[in-house]
Amino acid sequence: MSKMIEVFVPDIGDFDGVEVIEILVSEGETISVEDSLITVESDKATMEIPSSHAGVVAKVKVNIGDQVAEGSLLILLDAASVGETAEPAAEPAKTEPVPAAAPVAAAPKPVPERKQSPTINVDHDNFKRAHASPSVRKFARELGVDLTRVKGTGNHERVLRENIKDFVKQALKEPSGGSASLGVAPMPEVDFSQWGEIETKKLSKINILTGKFMHRNWVNIPHVTQFDEADITELEAFRKKSNLEYADKGIKVTMLSFMMKAVVAGLKEFPRFNSSLDASGESLIQKNYYHIGIAVATPDGLVVPVIRDVDQKSLGELATELREVSIKARDKKLKPSEMQGGCFTISSLGGIGGTSFTPILNAPEVAILGVSRSKMQPVWNGSDFEPRLVCPLSLSYDHRVIDGAQGAAFSTYLSKMLSDVRYLLM
Repeated sequence: MSKMIEVFVPDIGDFDGVEVIEILVSEGETISVEDSLITVESDKATMEIPSSHAGVVAKVKVNIGDQVAEGSLLILLDAASVGETAEPAAEPAKTEPVPAAAPVAAAPKPVPERKQSPTINVDHDNFKRAHASPSVRKFARELGVDLTRVKGTGNHERVLRENIKDFVKQALKEPSGGSASLGVAPMPEVDFSQWGEIETKKLSKINILTGKFMHRNWVNIPHVTQFDEADITELEAFRKKSNLEYADKGIKVTMLSFMMKAVVAGLKEFPRFNSSLDASGESLIQKNYYHIGIAVATPDGLVVPVIRDVDQKSLGELATELREVSIKARDKKLKPSEMQGGCFTISSLGGIGGTSFTPILNAPEVAILGVSRSKMQPVWNGSDFEPRLVCPLSLSYDHRVIDGAQGAAFSTYLSKMLSDVRYLLM
C-alpha cells in the first residue's frame, strides 16, 4: 500500500525566498535520505536542498524559477515502494524540517585536474562565477573542465551536466596536445601562394624539437623575468689584462666564464634557484652540485651543452671547456649525455646585440639568465657622470618556486658579483 510523504524545504537560514535554479530529481526516481532535490540561489550563495526521507519520487511540486522558503512543498514521495528504507510509519506525514546542507560556496576548493583533461589551465576566478549548480561544478572539477568554456542550455543559459558531457565529447575529438588542448583555436591554414611566389623549406630536427620543448615550457610554467644591469667595467679590464698575460699558454677567458662563476655563487647564496619541482608539484628537489647549461647557436638550431662541476673549475678550465663544447655543438658531435643534468642555463646574446630579452626556462630547471650586449653609458658617481661598461641581465624564473623578492635579490647579487672580480675570488 502506497504511503505518500510530503517533503518540505527545511530551515535554510535568514531567507524569505530563494529561486529554484535546478531540479535534481525526476518522477519515478528512487532517492535516499540526504539526496539533493533542488538547487536554490540567493544573492549570496548557492545551495542544494536535501531530502528528509527515502522513497520513490511520485510528484515534483516546484519548477525552475519558483521562489521557495522554509516550509515550501518540494516533492511527494512514495515511501512504501522502498520498504524498510522509508521513515517509520508512526512519524507524521509532515515532519519537522531537517537542517539544510551548509551553503556551498560558488568556488569550492579546486581538486587536481586529471591527466589528459580537456583543459589544462582552469580560470578559478571566473569558475566560481559560472552559472551552474554546486553538483554541476563538482562534476566539472572531477573531469577537469573549465566551466567558463562551456555554453549552458539551461534556464538563463545555466550550465547543465549534459553540457559538460557534450563539451568533453567534443574535446576528445580534437587533436591531443598543442593549442587545442588549451582551448585555443588552432592556427588557420593559409595559402600564401595567392599573393605571390613562395618556397617551402623543411625545419631541421633540432628546430622542431626545440620548438616543441620551448612551447611546452612556456605554456606549463608561469614565467617571470627580472631585468637588471651589472657594471662590469673593472671585470672587463681584469679579463683583458689576464688574457694578455696568459696569451703564451693559449688561455683566452671570455666574459661567459665569469658569468658562470657568478651564477654558481648565486646558486650557493640562494639554494632555491638550484632546485626542481618533483612530478607532483608539491616538493622541491634540492641539488648539491653545480652544472651550468650554455645555450649555443648552431646552423641547425639551438643546443644547450652542460658544463659540469663549475664550482670546482678555474676560469681557465672553464674557458677551455666552453671552447671545446662550442666546437662540438657546431660540428654536431655533442652526445645526449652532454646536454643533460643542468642546474641553471645561461643564454648569452652579447656577441650579437640587443638590450634585453625574455629567455624561456629550460625545464626542469627553475631559472635561466639572459645576457645582452654590454655598452658604455654615463653613470652618476655622486659628483659627476663617468663612463661605465654596463651589461644588461634578464633573469627568468618559475614563479611556482621563486617569488618576485627572491628573483630581485638573486639578480642584484649577480650584479654585485660581476661588479668587482674580488667577490668571485672569495
